[in-house]
Amino acid sequence: MSKRLSFRIRDELATRIAAGSIAPGAKLPSEPVLAIELGVSRATLREALRSLEEDGFVTRTRGSGTHATYRPRLRNNLDMNFGVTDAIAASGMTPGTRDSAVRSAAATTAEREALGLAQDAPVVILERVRTADGRAVVSSRDVLSADTISLGELAGMSIDGSVYAVLEGMGRPVARGVVTISPMKTDRAMARRLDVKVGVLLLHLRQVDYGSDGAPLLLSDEFHLAEAFEFTVVRRGPGKERT
Repeated sequence: MSKRLSFRIRDELATRIAAGSIAPGAKLPSEPVLAIELGVSRATLREALRSLEEDGFVTRTRGSGTHATYRPRLRNNLDMNFGVTDAIAASGMTPGTRDSAVRSAAATTAEREALGLAQDAPVVILERVRTADGRAVVSSRDVLSADTISLGELAGMSIDGSVYAVLEGMGRPVARGVVTISPMKTDRAMARRLDVKVGVLLLHLRQVDYGSDGAPLLLSDEFHLAEAFEFTVVRRGPGKERT
């Protein structure tokens, strides 16, 4: 019951921060005061604050107290197929890119299966960290068949923007995508890339995008900071089809 209560308190405080009732950078009341206000024990409150700190909503410093660090979540509507750049821009923030690298390699088994490639087929890989107003929010890895685009062509283009725009400019627009979402936590390497602590929650989006002819064009692995994004999905009702 105590664990469930700490989750409720955690969500209540996160809602206050998200709504602006607790402004970014503002200091929260002391633990004794806040525990009384919320009607919980200090142990329950500490557990809730620990969870908020892990997800990046607050920072806690001995002698200084607890401060809100929340930044606006980026809204990403999953029933619309657009890239990270557009999601960041649509949220009123400035998209950016850092730690970009373009290379060629032999396709792995998973890449061959996703893109319908032959054994030892070459692929072109674009890896980068996407930023919103300078803050790292996504580590991405885009894989394309070397028959779709060459290493020189991709390296010669701006890699700050959307791969979708690159493909459309080549006359190979994406018609649809199929995405699988799974939770994971940052390991040391990913934590360094995204400037967060080890163990921070991520949402891993693996997506295969297809052209109008049904052929796979692009395999993307995107690792989103869970606390930075708000995902929505339009779900159809059962209607008359339900039996």
